[in-house]
Amino acid sequence: MNQELRNFLHAIRQSAQDLAPIVLVISFFQLVVLQQPIPNMGEIFIGTLLVVLGLTLFVRGLEMGLFPVGESMAYDFARKGSLFWLLTFGFLLGFGTTVAEPALIAVANEAAKVAANGGVIAATDEARDGYALGLRLTVAVAVGLAILIGVLRILRGWPIQYLIIAGYLGVVVMTAFAPDSIIGIAYDSGGVTTSTITVPLVTALGVGLASSIRGRNPMVDGFGLIAFASLTPMIFVMAYGMLI
Repeated sequence: MNQELRNFLHAIRQSAQDLAPIVLVISFFQLVVLQQPIPNMGEIFIGTLLVVLGLTLFVRGLEMGLFPVGESMAYDFARKGSLFWLLTFGFLLGFGTTVAEPALIAVANEAAKVAANGGVIAATDEARDGYALGLRLTVAVAVGLAILIGVLRILRGWPIQYLIIAGYLGVVVMTAFAPDSIIGIAYDSGGVTTSTITVPLVTALGVGLASSIRGRNPMVDGFGLIAFASLTPMIFVMAYGMLI
């Protein structure tokens, strides 16, 4: 058995261990608390195996593809020494990964349906599609701006705590003025942006950039971009709700 196959089997075993607590919790409450048999055992078993395999392939793909790409591009931009192109890349990376984020697409579509049912927008497909697209673009711009600010922080060595405190003060202030119908969506938008696509690339960008700049510590300066990515969408979505 070659080394690559052994590594893959180890990754599958690790994924199964990570998934085991979820399986145990669901089984306990279904069998012990609810005292009901688990329906469709065969389908659930096959589905669980597929989840383990999918999780293994996803993590392996991150290690082989997204992390190296993000870090290498950060190194290249740092060596190029162009602040404009580095900031442009950071903004477009945040924007592009967020627009493609499956979790955001799902939340935006659900928010559009609820808004139509609640009379906030017209109950037509065109109105729902427009609302969902506007919400996605708003969040994407917010994340792009967040990554841009995070890159500037790494370059300038700004303390992250002051930026985070100022950002959350902005969230509190916006909450007082935003419509009630948008506040919950805004808060959830901050969470769904930090998911499967955005996190790996943005993390790799931050760590790679901090590693390539003299005087920067990857542990201290390389992380924190995700905090900005989950913060700014809340402010932008509440502003979006006030405007529409």
